[in-house]
Amino acid sequence: MASLIVTNGKREGDYYPLGHRTNVLGRDEALPIQILDNMVSRKHLQIRFDSNTNKYLAFDMKSRNGVYVNNRKIEGEVVLKDGDVILVGLTSLLFTDQDFKDKKSALEHYKKAGERMRVTTYGPREFDSSPVGPGETGHPVAPR
Repeated sequence: MASLIVTNGKREGDYYPLGHRTNVLGRDEALPIQILDNMVSRKHLQIRFDSNTNKYLAFDMKSRNGVYVNNRKIEGEVVLKDGDVILVGLTSLLFTDQDFKDKKSALEHYKKAGERMRVTTYGPREFDSSPVGPGETGHPVAPR
């Protein structure tokens, strides 16, 4: 079974096993997966399991601010894949096709996923300090 892990916001670190059912996420306190974020609609996102394809599908429930999967706004239903990042309001959720026995296991997985997603940096950028105009400096130059 799949799970969602909240990766930022007021509920960071929370995880939700999705099961083989339809799950609705939003700000409404009656929902089993409540997202405490003012940019989230009361009923914002639906994630459902399709037993014919054994896949999970995300659907924007006409939310005001939309739903983004991997930085792309979704239209209609979108198939979710392990490692997808879902953005609702200002809250990010990591979708994983794994289920966890407890919060500690989910956080370990989140930590490992975060290491995979971390941007590689190549050190500080070099800048050309020669003036180009009155008082202007600091234009980027290619590394030597």
